[in-house]
Amino acid sequence: MALTLFHVDWCPDCHVVRQKLSTLRVSYQDVIVPDSRRMRTQVYDVSGQYYVPVLKDDDLVLTETNDILDYLDKRYGTDIMGGATTQFESQARATPDVLGDDDDHPSCRIT
Repeated sequence: MALTLFHVDWCPDCHVVRQKLSTLRVSYQDVIVPDSRRMRTQVYDVSGQYYVPVLKDDDLVLTETNDILDYLDKRYGTDIMGGATTQFESQARATPDVLGDDDDHPSCRIT
């Protein structure tokens, strides 16, 4: 199973996910995407939206930080039996949000 994390270096949510992956000693493909949401075509192609972090694990795509962290804990945590894989519902949409004026500026999904 190959994990791929799409992120930007400066995003606090992305940092938390990278730190969790490091703590759990999980190897993953690291894909740093452009700061401008409008330019994150890789993220959109995978998840149907432009926000990061996005974690892809085979056919499973997670777009919410808390879902990503929960998934990593359950899938790669310290449970000796490996734990059960949990199905998460992605918040990704088939079509992107309407791009606004702020899309020209760097942004992760911090509210």
